[in-house]
Parts: sequence; C-alpha cells; structure tokens
Amino acid sequence: MTTAPQAKADPKKNNPLLEIVFNILIPSLILMKLSGPEYLGTLVGLIIALAFPVGYAIYDFIKVGSLNFISLLGFFSTLLTGGIALFELDVEWLAIKEAAIPAIIGLVVLLSGFFGKPLLAKLLLNSFIFNLDLIYDTLDKKGKTEQFKRKINTANLVLAMTFVFSSTMNYLLAKWIVTSPAGTVEFNEQLGEMTLLSYPVIAIPSTLMLFGVLFYVIKMITQLTDIKFEDMMNAN
Repeated sequence: MTTAPQAKADPKKNNPLLEIVFNILIPSLILMKLSGPEYLGTLVGLIIALAFPVGYAIYDFIKVGSLNFISLLGFFSTLLTGGIALFELDVEWLAIKEAAIPAIIGLVVLLSGFFGKPLLAKLLLNSFIFNLDLIYDTLDKKGKTEQFKRKINTANLVLAMTFVFSSTMNYLLAKWIVTSPAGTVEFNEQLGEMTLLSYPVIAIPSTLMLFGVLFYVIKMITQLTDIKFEDMMNAN
C-alpha cells in the first residue's frame, strides 16, 4: 500500500564510489600532499580539502531533495573539523568530535529500541525491499509476532553496538595519528592520513557488521515464517 510513493522516490540514489572519492580520497590527497607552503599552504589546503565533502553533501541534497539524519551528521562533522583546525583548538577536540558522531547515532538507535520503535526495523524492514504484508500476515497466523519483535530488538541492540565500535575506533585512530597542533602543515597531513585510514580501519569493518545484522534478520524471518528468501523479497 506504500509501494507507489516509494517507487516514485527510487530513481535517485547515492553513488558509493563518488562518496569515497569526494569524502575521502580527494580531501586526503590535498591534505597530505598539497598543504605545504610550496603548494596551497596550510589554510587554503585545509579549506579546499574540506570543501569537497561539504560540496558533495550540498550536491547530494539538491539531487535527492532531502538530507537524512546520518548525512546531516556527516555534514556537520566536516564543518566541526574545519572549525577545530581554523580556530587552532586542542587536537583532543578532534578525537572527541570523531567519537561523538557515531556515538550519537548509536544512542539514537539504542533509545529507539527502548521506546518500542527500533530504528533497525525502519531502516531494513521497508516495503521496497521486503513483502511486508506476507511476512506480517504469516507471523500473525503462526502466533510469532511477539517473538519477532523481541528478536528485532536484539538485532537493534547489536546495531547500536556497531556504532559503539565505530565511535571507539574513531577516537583511538584520531589520538594515534593526529598529534600535531592545529593550523600546522603536519596537522593537515595527519588529518589526511586519518581520513584515508578511517575507511579500511573503521568503515569496512562497520559495514561488514551491518551486513551481519541484515543476514541475522533475514535468517530470523525465514525461521519464524518458513517463507523462502526469494518469496519474502519484494519483486516490484
């Protein structure tokens, strides 16, 4: 019954390759290789490097027509990084900021479970991906709706824990790599190195954890309903 509006919004999607290029690769290259006095300089190099993720966020907002919660946090994260560098604040603030963003997301996920509306269900269980009518009707007929809700809450808790992992790793990575005072060439280079390393050290493991949660949810639905995987997926 919600298929029509969702199908309408479907054509515009994020491009993962562009996100990596504009949010990680180009800023890292500028910060690590072009921030010296013989090239762009510390300040100009920092501003140009941060302009790429900010510019991509604005472009994505114009293209999609909306900015989701996580994208909004990413946008403000970039601005905060720029503020810390431009105002030459203590580098401890960078580590705190790096940890705070995933921590906030994790807290939202955790609280959503306590209020009986797990965010996991909203993110994964939507009628664009799954045949929800078939799943919910089958659960109701088998009397397993409450068991399903308990398992979704468990998966939601695991999802929150993935953000705790990301928050911890972000803090440790920032503390380990960024040790030079803000406003220096060394700070820019270390910031670029941290941005580059954040993908294999944090983003990939976090993504694998998310796939693990998704696999658990699909397997759990299959066990509770006896519906085959291909039948529970929405073919529309």
